[in-house]
Amino acid sequence: MPTASLATELAHHGPSRDAAAAPISPSQARDYCRRFTRRNYENFTVASWLLPAPLRPHFHAVYAYCRWADDLADETDSPAQSLELLNWWESELRDCFAGTARHPVFVALADTISHFDLPIQPFLDLLSAFRQDQYRTRYESLNELLEYCRNSANPVGRLVLGLARCRDDLALQYSDAICTGLQLANFWQDVARDWDRGRIYLPQDCCRAAGYDESMFTRRQFNPAFRRLLAHQVEYAESLLRAGQPLVELVPPALKIDISLFLRGGLAILAAVRRQDYNVWRRRPTVGAWQKARLFAAAWYESRRRPARMVSA
Repeated sequence: MPTASLATELAHHGPSRDAAAAPISPSQARDYCRRFTRRNYENFTVASWLLPAPLRPHFHAVYAYCRWADDLADETDSPAQSLELLNWWESELRDCFAGTARHPVFVALADTISHFDLPIQPFLDLLSAFRQDQYRTRYESLNELLEYCRNSANPVGRLVLGLARCRDDLALQYSDAICTGLQLANFWQDVARDWDRGRIYLPQDCCRAAGYDESMFTRRQFNPAFRRLLAHQVEYAESLLRAGQPLVELVPPALKIDISLFLRGGLAILAAVRRQDYNVWRRRPTVGAWQKARLFAAAWYESRRRPARMVSA
């Protein structure tokens, strides 16, 4: 069964909605995406007021698409139902690109796609990753995990760059590094949560090399082997985030603070993992409200300094 929040959304806007209902207007659709975004992503309101007002509805529409897709993948407790709903979401996406959008997210997104000439592929890549989550729960190597991140994380950054009209190859390379680093940071923050869902994102060959087997996952065992294993993965995720840092200087001024905040947020998650001595089994590492405020202040201050310096968590 879907979670209560997803069930409510599906009842109003799911595949069984009343086809004879009056079509939603673009202004109603934009308002829906704004409210949906603020309800589902508590940090977005902090970042969104930094954006020029004309950009905010477009960010809301892209976020709403991604959040809906993520919920369809993770909030049903049934891989078969998730796959069915993700297929429906793709059909709605294709209708949107064909000019026949009906769902409020796609009515809003249609204007964004047209205004910024966004391609369909990043949207499809995200769905590919969410489908993969329904049948794949282990990754043999880091390269296999990075391939997953190319679909699960990197398309989001590319869509954001599309909204910034920033599409040169170097910017895309930096964006991919940041997005993959963020995805890995979230994985290492959520080792316990993912295990509860039956998923292990720590590469299997790295687990074997560290001497940490699946029976230890079952016992949620923290030991020197796990510390070595996670420390290595945290270090690699940090290297990706820092490799993408030059993107802050390539995006338009209106987005510099937001990109810097994403980067700093990922580094802060990794720092929180380290502060717990990598024991993510005991409790989930988090970044508190006071630290978020400090990250924002640092990003704001750094945006006014030249030349840019490498950021720290």
